[in-house]
Amino acid sequence: MAGRTSRPHTHLHPRADRRGVALCLVSAFGFGCMAILAKDAYKQHLGITALLALRFALAAVIFWTIAHLRGAIALPPRRTLVAGLGLGAFGYAAQSGLFFGAVKRMDASTTSLLLYTYPAIVFLAALALRREHADRHRLVALAFACAGTALVLLGGGGSGSFETVGVVMAISAAVAYSIYILVADTVVGRIDPFLLSALVTTGGAATFWAVGAAHGGLDLTLSAHAWLDIAGIVLVSTILPVSTFLLGLERVGPSTASILSCFEPVVTVSLAMVLYGERLGPAQLAGGVLVLVAVVLLQAKVRRNGAAAEASRAAPARPLARELA
Repeated sequence: MAGRTSRPHTHLHPRADRRGVALCLVSAFGFGCMAILAKDAYKQHLGITALLALRFALAAVIFWTIAHLRGAIALPPRRTLVAGLGLGAFGYAAQSGLFFGAVKRMDASTTSLLLYTYPAIVFLAALALRREHADRHRLVALAFACAGTALVLLGGGGSGSFETVGVVMAISAAVAYSIYILVADTVVGRIDPFLLSALVTTGGAATFWAVGAAHGGLDLTLSAHAWLDIAGIVLVSTILPVSTFLLGLERVGPSTASILSCFEPVVTVSLAMVLYGERLGPAQLAGGVLVLVAVVLLQAKVRRNGAAAEASRAAPARPLARELA
């Protein structure tokens, strides 16, 4: 897979492009369902630690199985192995814990929009680290992202809950996700994406099972409804979107795939409105549009600068950082 994802994407057949677009949209739909399924799991009295421990453990088993079937079960060099496990145990575990904590305290729609400030945060950090340069196009995108975030926050809680702790957790999740992306982009070398997914989810599982053990163990006497929610989070919002994103990525390239991923918060907001009666106020709606426009502008700039050059990089970590959201 690492070899196939490194090839240029500029000469693909139009039909392959359409399949790639469809796969990326399926991926965004799966990720968009995650906050909705989490909301339902909380109604079944399922705690955050138990939910994430089961999510990562079951996902790890499936990813290791996929890696084995693909013939990619041979462990990578020690540095890459430690990096993959560490990214899951620390970076991704922190992001997931903060995001699921925010979902428990606030509307799923508001939480999803605040998380989507991470591309702007990554850009700011990359500027500080001198990995990127500022130009008018990027600065306009950054201004949109900041204005959009301000409108989401100033717009209040819409029709649902909106509390300071939830806001801090959602924004902290975006910051943690950004750090994860920046670190992953430098420490992970050439590796099969499904094997890397297996390592990351294994590291995440280790963290949450350890946290559960430290607090007296995890209560796994769950209702059938709760197990259905867990199955949905594992299969619909982890395995399916990760797999379809990787397959779509091969066909359309990382920049287009990232732009199509903007469909994710649209799915979350739409499902939250239908299932939970959540409503965004006019200011929040305008803010959400600005945040998504900023993401599209940032990714479109990358695409114009040469998607093939980005795709030819040795490390698949940047698109992988997006897939495990």
